[in-house]
Amino acid sequence: MLTYVKESWEELKNNVTWLSRERASNLMVIVAVFSILFALATWGVDSVFSKLIQLYFDNLIG
Repeated sequence: MLTYVKESWEELKNNVTWLSRERASNLMVIVAVFSILFALATWGVDSVFSKLIQLYFDNLIG
């Protein structure tokens, strides 16, 4: 296990290309914005379907 961790650390230090701090920050903001937009879209579709199902069952029962 210790060898695996040591080799993984060496791999990260020597063979991985890291983004600049500025580029990583910009990408983080983009991901956050799209995550919020996707969550809002999902909430909106869920709300519409919930209302439609509620109307359907209200009309079916009532």
